[in-house]
Amino acid sequence: MTLATYAPFDVDRFLSDVLRTVGAEGVGAPACNTYENEQGFWIQAVLPDMERKDIEIKLDDGVLTLKGERKEEATESQRTYFVREIGLGPFSRSFRLPANVDTSKVSASYKDGVLTIELPKREEAKPRRITIETA
Repeated sequence: MTLATYAPFDVDRFLSDVLRTVGAEGVGAPACNTYENEQGFWIQAVLPDMERKDIEIKLDDGVLTLKGERKEEATESQRTYFVREIGLGPFSRSFRLPANVDTSKVSASYKDGVLTIELPKREEAKPRRITIETA
């Protein structure tokens, strides 16, 4: 009898194979979710109180980078904070993309403080159903 060892889901390997964070620099780098389905990959970044014009998305050599800067309002200097978790200043967050992303079809939308970037898979990388023919 052969014993098989149980290997739990290897999170580190999964993350290295799919979207990986290359760097998170600056104060208050945005919290992000990354996920996948059959059609593609998505990155969601929480960017409260920012305007679209203050967010930069750059795609270069398989690395997608989000950049921006949260600026302090004039009234904030007069406040006394007890907890301050939303940082101010410049931020940068980068993700290495899988090779099967169709970079010509990447799109982004921004609604209610959440930036969503859609990274479609190349057609040849999408699963397809094969019909079984009778002889």
